Amino acid sequence: MVLSSTERKGEARERLLARLLDAFGEALPSPEVSLREIAVRTGTSHALLRYHFGSLSGVLAAMLKEQRARDNEELFRAAEQNTFDDLVVAIWRTYTRPEQLSRVRGFFHVVGLAAYSPDDFREFIDSLDDLTMVLASLAEREQVSAEDARTMATVAVAAIRGLLLQEVLTPGTHSEDAVASILRMSKGRS
Repeated sequence: MVLSSTERKGEARERLLARLLDAFGEALPSPEVSLREIAVRTGTSHALLRYHFGSLSGVLAAMLKEQRARDNEELFRAAEQNTFDDLVVAIWRTYTRPEQLSRVRGFFHVVGLAAYSPDDFREFIDSLDDLTMVLASLAEREQVSAEDARTMATVAVAAIRGLLLQEVLTPGTHSEDAVASILRMSKGRS
């Protein structure tokens, strides 16, 4: 079988992304490091990183998208057996673990860049509703109307992201009952 140059480029990009993920594990490189530093750590060249990802921001967005996809797979498997509330708690616990801090910071960095240049981050932006959709389907499974389920899920994800941003900016300020507050807000309870 002969592969087109587009297929070969896609496979090469995926292999390079796998190397990046292996090199950095659960973490995300700081936006202050250079492509050259990342290339050294992954045993590749900065030119190859630039060719496949465009820029440091492109590397960060691709890594983050893949890391989030892996997290989501685990969260989605757990969701099959659990409730809306259980998944909200699981999401919160996943992203408030200390080893997640660089990724949470990276998430907000990439989101900020995407706000200014959405066309450059389309793939990343399109992946942002994944958790919302799963939460909405869990709410529907619990006999909530489709419209209300979508609203509940949107509020829950927005609240989680807002509290995570607060945690990045002022560590240690989220309250012990943040998840309970998120659940009350998402369900329209005071």
